[in-house]
Amino acid sequence: MLLAGLTLGQLAAIFGAAAVFATALYILKLRRRTVAVPFSQLWARILRDKEATSLFSRLKRLLSLLLQLALLALLALALGDPRAQAAFLEGRNLVVLVDASASMQATDVTGAKNRMEAGKEEVKKVIRGLGGSDRMLIAQMDAAVTPLGPMSSDTSELERGLDKLRATDARADFPRSLRFAIDALRGVKNAEIVIVSDGRLGEAVDASGKVKVPEDVKLTYVPVGGGTRNVGITQFSVRRYPLDKSRYEVMLEVTNTGPETEDIELSLLGDQNLVDLTKLRLKPGERLPRFYPNLSGASRTLEAKLQPLGGSKDDLPADDRAYALLPERRRAKVLVVTPGNTYLEAALLLDEYLDVQLVSPKEYVDKSASLKADVIIFDGATPADAPRAHAIYLDPRGPGSPVKVEGDLVQPGFDRIDRKHPIVRWTALDDVNIARGRKLAPQPGDKIVGASEQGPILVTGQRGGYKFVAMGFDTRDSDLPLRVAWPLLLLNSINFFTDEDAQYISSFRTGDVWRVPVVSATGQAKLEEPGGGSLVVPVHEGRAVYLGDRAGFYKVTGGEGSDPNAPAGIAAQGGPAAGVTAFAANLLDQEESAITPAPELVVDGKKAGALGGFQIGVRREIWIYLLLAAVILTAIEWLTYHKRITV
Repeated sequence: MLLAGLTLGQLAAIFGAAAVFATALYILKLRRRTVAVPFSQLWARILRDKEATSLFSRLKRLLSLLLQLALLALLALALGDPRAQAAFLEGRNLVVLVDASASMQATDVTGAKNRMEAGKEEVKKVIRGLGGSDRMLIAQMDAAVTPLGPMSSDTSELERGLDKLRATDARADFPRSLRFAIDALRGVKNAEIVIVSDGRLGEAVDASGKVKVPEDVKLTYVPVGGGTRNVGITQFSVRRYPLDKSRYEVMLEVTNTGPETEDIELSLLGDQNLVDLTKLRLKPGERLPRFYPNLSGASRTLEAKLQPLGGSKDDLPADDRAYALLPERRRAKVLVVTPGNTYLEAALLLDEYLDVQLVSPKEYVDKSASLKADVIIFDGATPADAPRAHAIYLDPRGPGSPVKVEGDLVQPGFDRIDRKHPIVRWTALDDVNIARGRKLAPQPGDKIVGASEQGPILVTGQRGGYKFVAMGFDTRDSDLPLRVAWPLLLLNSINFFTDEDAQYISSFRTGDVWRVPVVSATGQAKLEEPGGGSLVVPVHEGRAVYLGDRAGFYKVTGGEGSDPNAPAGIAAQGGPAAGVTAFAANLLDQEESAITPAPELVVDGKKAGALGGFQIGVRREIWIYLLLAAVILTAIEWLTYHKRITV
C-alpha cells in the first residue's frame, strides 16, 4: 500500500492533534446543575442506584470516544489517498482525440442530437471508468488540434473540458492531431491514443510524410454514426460581368454522396430575397453543376440553400448552405493622360462605374499635384516621376517608364500569353496585328503577360507600392482597338488594380488561415462571426489573420474610418480602405460531405483496436471507501445516541 496524498508522518500528526482534541472534550468535568428538592431522603435511594451503574456509564462514554477516534482515523487516512502498489505501476495515460469536423454534425444517431453528442457520451464512459492511477487528456480535432485541459485523473475536470467540445464547419487535420498525441505521450508508460470519430479522416499524411504511431503506444478507435444519406453544396462562386456590374452570374455544384436517389429543392437568395427556386433529382454519387447567368436584383449577399423533398433524407445540415459576397460596386476614378485617342475614350465609356477624366500631357505636368485618381492611363506620354496611383502605360518611353525599352520591334505579335493572368481574362490576343512596337525589359519580380518571339510586349509589376501594366506598342499602330479584346483588356487591367481584394476574399474556405485586408493602426481588428459573436484578431501587413472554422458571413473592423453601424455581413462603403471588410466563408468539401462512417481505422498499416478496460462506476481509489466508512460510522453514532446506548 502506498500513499499518493499526504505522507504517513503528516497523517500521524493530523490524527494525533485531532485525537487529543476529541479526548479532551470527553474528559472535561461536567458541570452539575443545582436542583432544589422538597425531601432529600427520597433522592438518596435513587443516587445509590446510579452509583451502582457508574462503571457501565463510563464504558458507554468510552465506546462513544472510540467511535469518534475511528471516524477521525478514517478521515485522516483518506487525506493520504492510499493506493495499491500495483495501481501505481499499471495506470494508463490516454490522449483522447475527439473528431469535431463538419461530418460530426450529422444527425443520424439514435438517442443523440448528432454524432458529436454521441461521441461525447462515449468519452464520458471512458472518464467514469478511469482507474485511480489512470490519467487522461482530451483534445478537439478539427482544422487545428486544441487540448481542452491538462493530463489529469480528476473526473470533474475532465468532464468540464469535455463540455467545451463543439463541432465546426471544417475538415479535421488528422495528421497534426496524431503528432500532437504522440508528443504528449512521449516518455510515459502504458500510453494509449483513443480516437472518437466517424472515421472520415483521410490518410495520416502531411508535408513531413506518413505519421507513424510508436509500437509502445496503443491505438484505439471508437466509431460513431451510422447514416449514409446526404446531399451537399460542394462548389459555389459568383462574379459580376465586367461590362455590366449591375448583373452577375452564379456557378454552384450539388453532390449526392449517399447510396440512394434523392429529391431536393435548391433555393438561391440574393440579399435574403428569393432569386431562383429549382427542384432537382440526383442519382447516387451524382455531381450536378448549376449555372445561373445574367442575374440581377442582389447588391451584396448571395446564399444557396438545399431542402430534401418527399421521402428523401439529408443527415448533414452543415453542407446545405453556401454563402458569397458580390464584389462591391463603386465608381473608380480614372485619369486619362492623352493627346487624343478616340479608341481609348470609347472603350472606357463601356463601364458605367468608371469616373473618367481626360487631360493633355501638358495639363498633367502643370496640375499633377492636384489630380487624384485610382488609376492613371498614360497614352504615349510617360511622366518624369512615377505617379502615386496604379497606372497603365500605352507605348511607354523615357526615363519615367516603369520598365526600360531596349529597342524597336517590327510586326511583333502575341506569341506567348499567360492566359491565367486576370488582365487577359476572356480576351483573344493571338491574332492581333501590330505594325511596330518596343521591346520591354522587366525587372525581377515583374510578370510577362504577353510576348512575341522578339521580346516582351505586355508586362505587369509593382513600383513604390502601386501596380502597373505596360504595353509596348501604340494601339493606333495595330488592329487591337477594332477587336472586343481591346475594352476587355482595359477594364480587366482596371479591375486588376481596384477589385483584387474583393475577388480574393470571396473564396475563403473553412479550415484555412484567412488573411483579410483591413486598415488598422493598432495591429488588431474586431472580427464579427456568424451568429453575433465577436473576437479580436491580429493584423499583419495590412491583413487580419484568423483560422476560420465556421461558414457564413463575417465582418472585420480595423478601427480607422470604419462605420460601427454597418450591419454584419455587409461592408461599409469603401471596403478595406474604410476600415471595414465583409467576406463569406464556406465548407465546400466533398470529402466531408461523404458521411458514411468508416468501420475501422488504419494508420500507416496499424489497425486501431477496440476500446476496452473501462467500466462505468468502478473506481480504484481507496479514499472513496474510507469516506464511505466514515459516513457509516457517523450513522452508527447517530443511531446509538438516539437509542441511549452511548449516552
